[in-house]
Amino acid sequence: MSTSNTSRPADASGTFALGGDLPVNRLGYGAMQLTGPGVWGEPKDRDEAVRVLRRAVELGVTFIDTADSYGPIVNEVLIREALQPYADDLVIATKAGLSRSGPDDWRALGRPEYLRQQTELSLRHLGLERIDLFQLHRIDEQVPLADQLGELVLLQKEGKIRHIGVSEVTVDQLKEAREHAEIVSVQNQYNLVNRGSEDVLEYAEREGIAFIPWFPMATGELARPGGPLDAAAKEHGASPSQLALAWLLRRSPVVLPIPGTSKVAHLEQNTAAAGITLTDAQFEALAAAV
Repeated sequence: MSTSNTSRPADASGTFALGGDLPVNRLGYGAMQLTGPGVWGEPKDRDEAVRVLRRAVELGVTFIDTADSYGPIVNEVLIREALQPYADDLVIATKAGLSRSGPDDWRALGRPEYLRQQTELSLRHLGLERIDLFQLHRIDEQVPLADQLGELVLLQKEGKIRHIGVSEVTVDQLKEAREHAEIVSVQNQYNLVNRGSEDVLEYAEREGIAFIPWFPMATGELARPGGPLDAAAKEHGASPSQLALAWLLRRSPVVLPIPGTSKVAHLEQNTAAAGITLTDAQFEALAAAV
């Protein structure tokens, strides 16, 4: 294992071009934790949340993931307040397709008129004229997928969306989605502990589609003292969470991890993982250890 240090550590993660024309540093930031409990309402420490977003950009993060349902609304507005005017190389990805009625309550809602409404609101809340990556947060089984993605394609033709992605899909669903729109990314749960989307990742890699693993560190399960990566972390002189992220970056060149946190110190630790290079043997050993 080797490490590198720089004032913009996220640069060390390498780049991926979304849709072939929108380059981002592969190690991004997921903003979901900058909300209240149950992903509902304002963050406990709004000033720290602003510091986290600004520090992420300083560290070289050029890809930030959010959603209309985070808060709801709160997350997108916070990003605008913290980061506008946006850096030229910053890509903000958002999502719609889940409605909220309270903390920890998520319901798929993919009616075309709803997706259009939420797109217009996200543009307003983020202060953007066009959303670089708009993701269908969940497929609504009550609405034909052709109708859900068809509305996003119309918004794309209107210049309000640049690229389209999907979230939490199977390989067959991803293939079907590609019949209705050009899909440049898929966001599924994936980490060292949960590799249930391995087939989706393999398909994305073959097709040159970005794979955005959410829950990349299993929310502390991998990082806890005595956890499955604790011994390896001590051996390598890194934290368990850093090894988990380094493993994801090593797993495939199409993987774009988006670790989230509400603390600047934790953000800096996570971003430093971009400078960790695992050998083949170390990569395989970590996979086997979990």
